[in-house]
Amino acid sequence: MSRNVILTINPGTTTTRCALFAAEGSRLSLVSEQSLGHEEIRMAEFSGIADQLGYRSACVAAFLDQAKRPDDRLIAIAGRGGMLTPVPAGVILINDELVDFALHTPVYDHASNLGAPLAQAIAAPLGIPAYIVDPVSVDELTPVARLSGFEEIPRFSFVHALNIRACGRKLAGELGKPFDELRAVVAHLGAGFSIATLLDGKIADSSNRMEISPFTPERAGGLPPLPLIELCYSGKYDKPELLKKLYGEGGVYGYLGTKDIQKIESRVAAGDAKAALVYDAMLYQIRKAIGAMASVANFELDGIILTGGLANSAIITDRLIESTRRIAPVSVYPGSNECLALAEGVLRVLDGQEVPMTWPVTVGKGVGL
Repeated sequence: MSRNVILTINPGTTTTRCALFAAEGSRLSLVSEQSLGHEEIRMAEFSGIADQLGYRSACVAAFLDQAKRPDDRLIAIAGRGGMLTPVPAGVILINDELVDFALHTPVYDHASNLGAPLAQAIAAPLGIPAYIVDPVSVDELTPVARLSGFEEIPRFSFVHALNIRACGRKLAGELGKPFDELRAVVAHLGAGFSIATLLDGKIADSSNRMEISPFTPERAGGLPPLPLIELCYSGKYDKPELLKKLYGEGGVYGYLGTKDIQKIESRVAAGDAKAALVYDAMLYQIRKAIGAMASVANFELDGIILTGGLANSAIITDRLIESTRRIAPVSVYPGSNECLALAEGVLRVLDGQEVPMTWPVTVGKGVGL
């Protein structure tokens, strides 16, 4: 029997995670999911992210040929949204203008910028729609949250919106509550952290992962500004070197030389005092951020959610539950589940539950705003 299927594409630095879902009415079932690995030596052959498009498109097409049955009907594709300008939450239809922006003028260079171009490359020859869903530039900050204390540097939103909103929908469903009435703190804990307050289903504030986040397995997080300014002008590092130290070689890696949390936990168990201190400090900063984001909701929450790759660690979740459960009940949804979240966004559009936006989109001009 033929099936309607949806393809999702989530490009990372050295992987492209693809998944194929069967859509049966308003239900999705996973057909196949695979993380396509790209060797660093192969990626080094490309001069930039945009130059990888042809190579990665071929990899995705090969996955699709292997995963799809001959009688399957591909009805839509979703790619991970890249580093765009601020946009409202929701689904955005991919067009040529969006692809051009993602490839040539993104806010920051990142492999996720290939999500829209890859989706269009597969969808366009087939004459089917392609979308992005809740990119990291989703901006729903309240006006009071935008003030930083220095007028020339307003706060901005760069957040794991896709997984945060998907987890919020999951909790709302479990509570039997509409998503747009949900009040929760969601802590996305991966290579980067986003700890955000959902107020009535909107990301009202977050510990921006490029701004004031706790330090992570590889990122320095928020730092004291005056010593950082002194370091910038010290001549010790040039700009690319310092950015790499802060974003990729910072955090746990900067202290301990590894980003692998399982290895850190083994070192702690073996009595490594420095590893134990760094591990404790990371959890200390996470629970402080959860408390800060709870205060945004006046501590009136339906729940706290722990998600992302680090939520697979029972040690981490047990300690965070113990320290935050007095604020609100804690739910644990390990991993990022981004492929499923992408497919769910597409299905909401196909079911008529959500009207997709069309690029260019700006905050204040999106659907329903």
